[in-house]
Amino acid sequence: MSKVFTFLKGMAMGAADVVPGVSGGTIAFITGIYDTLLESIRRVNPSLIGIWRREGFKAAFAHINGTFLILLLSGILTSIFTLARVITWMLHTHPIPLWSFFFGLIIISVIHMFKQVEQWNVGRVIAVIAGTAFAYGITVLHPLTMEPTYLNIVIAGSIAICAMILPGISGSFILLLMGMYGPILAAAKTVDVVTLGLFATGCVIGLLSFSHVLSWVLRHYRDIALTFLTGLMIGTLSKIWPWKETLTWRTNSSGEQVPLLEQNLSPFNFEHVTGQPALLAYAIIAMILGVGLVWGLEKMAEK
Repeated sequence: MSKVFTFLKGMAMGAADVVPGVSGGTIAFITGIYDTLLESIRRVNPSLIGIWRREGFKAAFAHINGTFLILLLSGILTSIFTLARVITWMLHTHPIPLWSFFFGLIIISVIHMFKQVEQWNVGRVIAVIAGTAFAYGITVLHPLTMEPTYLNIVIAGSIAICAMILPGISGSFILLLMGMYGPILAAAKTVDVVTLGLFATGCVIGLLSFSHVLSWVLRHYRDIALTFLTGLMIGTLSKIWPWKETLTWRTNSSGEQVPLLEQNLSPFNFEHVTGQPALLAYAIIAMILGVGLVWGLEKMAEK
């Protein structure tokens, strides 16, 4: 049963990673597998070759917690390939309930993260403020227009994967800022093996290098790291606020018109400014579902 739950947690991470503004690392943290995931990735290093030579493949596989990694990765990939179309459709046709769901998910995740901090002091509070300011700064950056060349796809993968394993910073949003979100999502929907292979190569490079740094920080400065990461989550809330007015548009690499600059509105002003229904009741229900999902995952992790 634990293997099934690991696969389902991977699916939840994959679903979060598809949406710009939501982090798969957040899902890993609230489901209680974050430390295990980081440690397993950290163990994939040159010393693994020595273990393989001395003790064989089985020992090397056990050393990196291979079963856990395979189940989790399978869940993530299953979710990306099956939910990419659904979430893309939701973003275009029902954006307010979708963003409301993730807004509720992030709010309750922040509360969950704060409960993990063992001791509060001025340094922890400063770390929260610094994380919030940093993440908010990222959300107001203008998207770049990187061309989807082979090298850029590898670079995008290595940077985005670092964000994906950080609670609070969305790998999808980093891809959006780099102008690579559309090409990668299109590759996932059409199963473009070359693009996905290059992106995966970049992910492996970024993951194996960054996981060592993050694992070391969490071991030696856990509370500071947790409060900073929670600040990152708070800072992204403006990005996933459900009611927005698009101020300017841009043409992406697929020739589609997508929002460039957006302004947050209150749900009461949204209908007046945009002429579209605010769907407040649906939004509240979606937020409650997001809160309920995290609460359920938290109780599952405790058991």
